[in-house]
Amino acid sequence: MTAETVAAEAGRDFIRDIVQADLDAKRHATIVTRFPPEPNGYLHIGHAKSIALNFGIAGEFGGRCHLRFDDTNPTREEQEYIDSIQADVHWLGYDWGKYLFYASDYFDRLYDWAEGLIRAGLAYVDDQTQEEIRTARGSLTEPGKNSPFRDRSVDENLDLFRRMKAGEFPNGARVLRARIDMASGNINLRDPVLYRILHATHPRTGDKWSIYPSYDYAHGQSDAIEGITHSICTLEFEDHRPLYDWFLDKLPVPSKPHQYEFARLNLTYTLLSKRVLTQLVRDGHVAGWDDPRMPTIAGLKRRGVPPAAIREFVKRIGVAKANSVVDVGMLEFCIREELNRTSQRRMAVLRPLKVVIENYPEGQVEELEAINHPDDPSAGTRRVAFGRELYIERDDFMENPPKKFFRLSPGTEVRLRYAYFIKCTGVIKDASGEVIELHCSYDPATKGGNAPDGRKVKATMHWLPAVQSRTAEIRIYNQLFAKPSPDAGNFAADLNPQSLEILKDARIEASVAESNSNDVIQFERQGYFVRDRDSTPDHPVFSRTIGLRDTFAKEVGGKG
Repeated sequence: MTAETVAAEAGRDFIRDIVQADLDAKRHATIVTRFPPEPNGYLHIGHAKSIALNFGIAGEFGGRCHLRFDDTNPTREEQEYIDSIQADVHWLGYDWGKYLFYASDYFDRLYDWAEGLIRAGLAYVDDQTQEEIRTARGSLTEPGKNSPFRDRSVDENLDLFRRMKAGEFPNGARVLRARIDMASGNINLRDPVLYRILHATHPRTGDKWSIYPSYDYAHGQSDAIEGITHSICTLEFEDHRPLYDWFLDKLPVPSKPHQYEFARLNLTYTLLSKRVLTQLVRDGHVAGWDDPRMPTIAGLKRRGVPPAAIREFVKRIGVAKANSVVDVGMLEFCIREELNRTSQRRMAVLRPLKVVIENYPEGQVEELEAINHPDDPSAGTRRVAFGRELYIERDDFMENPPKKFFRLSPGTEVRLRYAYFIKCTGVIKDASGEVIELHCSYDPATKGGNAPDGRKVKATMHWLPAVQSRTAEIRIYNQLFAKPSPDAGNFAADLNPQSLEILKDARIEASVAESNSNDVIQFERQGYFVRDRDSTPDHPVFSRTIGLRDTFAKEVGGKG
């Protein structure tokens, strides 16, 4: 998606234009939308686009948005998912008020309407197997074939359908189909299934029902019962719209909603297929639905992504009619932009290297002033302890540096953030030759970071005191997939082996370790981090929300 496209779509869009036109023409007095998730999994970033669109339109035009669970398949639905979906919608900043509904609220009325279709000669009970029905439906180039049971009498169909409802037949023995047109160019109109036999306990209706409606049958009628004015779906439902309208025309529904389709969200380095996400969890590729590498709302929340960043991202990508792929870098930009504005700064050393300042008095500790946010004076300052023994980042030292390495090396001088100039005077190595400690000197006259004689240094480095800092586990998360367009059919082959790096011996400011705050903070020069739910007072755990800049694309060879 180009920058021009984003700019054009960031304000109005074709659906909002339709809504405005409907209001202007007085076709509707109140705009009513809905978000209708199936409670068989966790919501993901793609759902966030639909949530923001449906709730956003309702709010902008003074209407309301319903949350309705499409609970028509009890074998796949769980209360856990219902609870998580409600929590996610609220976390994103939206509220349905008293308008919480379930498709199961309408099971009795849907059943009565199905009997009405049978009486009108528009539905019949089919004894064919699922495979036989699939084969007889034909293809895009060949018409379907009528079922041998298509011409059953109304009385026989009613008798069989009522016996299906009573639980007389096993799963798969019979289905109820609409009687439309097996030669239709739209395969969805080739006598679609309305009810299937399913002996399963429903989370809300218990064992009352042995038959359950299909999505295509339940969806439009639920919209009509609730008085939905604009039924907004993703583009794959465009071919289902004629069936949606057919039911509304043939049934005594209380209203006639209209379905509109928009392009679903596709992101680089991301798969949003529910099948893939479920498999990632079941096969142990991730540590659950809320693993911070998952594109689920729960995963993004655990990773510390602010809901305001997701809302801004959805606004920026806009609402289009044609499918496209959005660079995940746009989402990351929105996250960084929001966190840069809201996150306080602290210091952390992820890969510590010990420094001993030889000319600093032993046993002495002083407190230095550090700012909490460079662009927000109201955030105030904090005190950071400074002493003889410190930790710096291992990558900030090289014994034999290349020409343009400006950080610490033997004989060079650098600035420690908020503190002093230091110069490396010695290097201690272990038996294998690895550097394990640096000896340095400091200039007491440079307190606060400036030299009275005006001399300059080319690097400012973060650091932490050895005694007054705490050990912490840091989890560095990268993209879950190594390719911009991972293969959904063989996704395991495209997993990024560097999607998680765990640093067990990082150091963080003591106040960060002791705080119970779940606010995202910026570890200076490192990125944005959030306390993970695995964290304990004795074992702080922080996860990286996002780095300060995009380095992942360069590491895997670019985003092209």
